[in-house]
Formats: sequence, C-alpha cells, structure tokens
Amino acid sequence: MIKEAIGIGETVEIAKENAYKELGVQDAEYEVIQMPEKKKFGLFGGSPAKVRAYIVITPAKAAQDYLRKVLDKMGLENVEFTAEEVESGLNIAILGDEFGYVIGKRGETLDALQYLTGLVANNIDEGYYRISINIGNYREKREKTLEVLGKRLAFKAIKTNKNVQLEPMNPYERRIIHTAVQKVKGAISWSEGEDLERHVVIGIDPNAKPYHKEKRYNKNFDKNKNGYNKSKYNKSNYNKPYNKYNNRNNNLNNTDGTQSREAIREVPTASLYGRIDKK
Repeated sequence: MIKEAIGIGETVEIAKENAYKELGVQDAEYEVIQMPEKKKFGLFGGSPAKVRAYIVITPAKAAQDYLRKVLDKMGLENVEFTAEEVESGLNIAILGDEFGYVIGKRGETLDALQYLTGLVANNIDEGYYRISINIGNYREKREKTLEVLGKRLAFKAIKTNKNVQLEPMNPYERRIIHTAVQKVKGAISWSEGEDLERHVVIGIDPNAKPYHKEKRYNKNFDKNKNGYNKSKYNKSNYNKPYNKYNNRNNNLNNTDGTQSREAIREVPTASLYGRIDKK
C-alpha cells in the first residue's frame, strides 16, 4: 500500500516539508511535480512548487506504528520492542517483564492488543497477515501451563468417566488444549459455546476401551501363557492342608486301639489360624 501527499510551497524545499507534514513523517520518498516560477515583472503569472511525497506501507510497518501509538497512550513512551518478520506474519517482542498490566488477567489485555494490531495490519493487503505479540516469554509459559492442564483434566475425565468443561478461551489457547488431550489415550476434546463463551470440553473417547483400576494380586499367583505357574505349585513342595490333620489323628491312636496321651507340640507365638506342626 502506498500513502502519498502533495506539498505546495514557494520553493521545492518548502513544498517537500509540507508534504512530509501531511504524511506525518519526517522523511519519505518524493518527486517534484512542478518547479516554482517567478511572476513576470513581479505582477503576472508565476506558480508555486509542487512536490509529491509518498511512503510504502507494509503490514509490518502498519502494525508497528499502531502498536507504538497504543503503548504511548498507555504511558509506555520509552518501552522498546523488536519485530521479526516470519512467513506470512510478524512476531513482536516487547522487551521487559514488568508490564503485568499490559498482559492482563490470563493474558486478556495482551490478546486484545494483538487482535487490534492484527486488524490494522490486515487492512493493508488482501492476504492474511498473522501478528503475534509477546512480553517476557509470557506466551511460552502460558503454553506449557495449558498443556499440563489439558493432560491432567484428560486423565481426570477418564478416571471419573465424566466430561470436564474448561473456562472460555481464545482459539489459540483452545488449540493448545486440544493438542494436549490428543496425547492422552482414551480421551477426546471438542469446543462448545459461541463467541466469547467458546470453551473446551474433555470427555471419554467412545472408541476406547473402558478404564479399569489395576487390581493387585498375590505374587504367588502369577500367570504365564499356560495358566498358573506350575513350578510354584508342584507336588514336591505343596502339602494339602487335610494331610496334616489326618496325620495328627493317626498319632492319637496306638496299634492296639488305645489312645495315646502324648501331647502335640504347639508354637506359642502362632496365631489363631497359624500352622500346626506334628511332633
């Protein structure tokens, strides 16, 4: 986009300065349209000088000029920022981390500033020009926070088998949540609501297997491919309980049919259902 202005003056220099004032700049490209002519005999004819000054306005320049004006109105006349042009967009980094009020609650003020700056930049050309504004690495910190939040709530939805609704977010933050939920097997996410009430909902993937809490089991009952581990339960090291009591009853009887009065040795520290050894 080209912005131009015509300056008129008695001399070329004066006409150029007037054109610069019209553009609101101190320097620009210019061309002389008309040279000044003096009046004949000081009475007839003559014409002033005309200069056409122009500047080429790019989306990046328009965005930076607008951002500078807004920051000045916010009382940040001396704040510095850097601008890096990337593919189909511009990344602006405001230097310093003491501008919390520029970020606002959950980045709402910063998002609004970025949105308005983007509107100005996209008013220059027909194509889409993406504007990103960051302060003190706030965007990176916020992205990590949202990623952790999305995964944690996805696990919560799976465990409780209930949908979890998040607070309204902008499209950029909702996309971060969706990406984080995709990394959790068994959970899905979608967006509900309109405009400023648009928010993310996390629920159970209907195609996933139902969640069951892992059951703990006795290590002696490990299973292998063929069933229980037979090596732990072979006949050589496994005594059936009823054999002990059968043997004890046999010791109570003598060969002549009379009962033996010999006491059975007990373990003083044995529990109520502890093991009873024969003598």
